[in-house]
Amino acid sequence: MERKMLIFEKEQVPLHTDKYGVVRVIGSRVTLDTIVGYYEQGESPEDLVDGFPSLQLADVYAIVSYYLKNKDQVRAYLREREKKAKAIRKKVEARSNNRDLKKRLLARRKAAVLAK
Repeated sequence: MERKMLIFEKEQVPLHTDKYGVVRVIGSRVTLDTIVGYYEQGESPEDLVDGFPSLQLADVYAIVSYYLKNKDQVRAYLREREKKAKAIRKKVEARSNNRDLKKRLLARRKAAVLAK
């Protein structure tokens, strides 16, 4: 009887960085942020695949494994993403005068109700 030997290959993590600098799962729009966030909230790889049909179970396990082996680097990346998101939010809020818009919309609604 011939013995079969297992061959161990170094597997590539199914992640890529898009043109905006966002790390996504290859073949989907799902971000590394999403995978790590749900995993940290207690979701299993199976749960993630159920919630994101574009994902493959083996890929999610590979990404979780990568995260667990590289927590410091992944967390640094996530902190940088959050920092950029806050800066963008701040810019958008500064550009749009939401308070005035809300007041105008409420005044318009009140005027419409009174006109009836």
